[in-house]
Amino acid sequence: MGDALSAERDAILAALKPVVHGIAATFGPVCDVVLHDYRIPERSVVAVAGAVTGRTVGGAMSEIGMRVLAGGDEASDELNYVSRTRDGTPVKSSTMVLRDSTGAVFGALCINVDVGAVTRVHDLLGALAGAGAAAPAELPTTTFGNDIDSVVDALVDAHRSRQRGSWAELDRAERVELFRGLDTRGVFAVRGAVEQVAARLGISRASAYNYLSRARAAHSASTGGSA
Repeated sequence: MGDALSAERDAILAALKPVVHGIAATFGPVCDVVLHDYRIPERSVVAVAGAVTGRTVGGAMSEIGMRVLAGGDEASDELNYVSRTRDGTPVKSSTMVLRDSTGAVFGALCINVDVGAVTRVHDLLGALAGAGAAAPAELPTTTFGNDIDSVVDALVDAHRSRQRGSWAELDRAERVELFRGLDTRGVFAVRGAVEQVAARLGISRASAYNYLSRARAAHSASTGGSA
């Protein structure tokens, strides 16, 4: 059964590779399309066309992928969400999960469109029409990295900055909440992430595992023991 499912998943990915290039060619240089195999999170990118997010084959998933991975088989498509790359490029994206015949999620097809040019044209037309420019909404930053370490580091830094303090300044509840947030985002689904987070926070691996265990126990208690 396992070998048959693996072969089925491989066949689905192989069938979608031409689709990746077809979609990118249709939208042109403002678009990139990325095909992910979540069975290998650290090297999930199996096909890519376009250069909006700078992805390459063999690259890692972004935090969006980690979030989908954390959702397991309950994960759903995330369509038309807007964020920005770390260099400030505004991007509209859609992530469509891939399932095998059992309904298990094993990958995703992602489309990313650079909407910066559209925004600039919109602003120009507004200025020509004499319309007042509204303050742009602050967009969340997404780390589209080919290195899984950079993605994990970015998530740790983002969670830590929201808590406005270094690890030493956080109380126990805040530390547990930091690990719960990272776990919810799928960080610990990546091999070696616990050790990496521990190093990033300047704590021992044992402490990191302890706080992760506390976070999962607290989450289980708050949800009545459901997954």
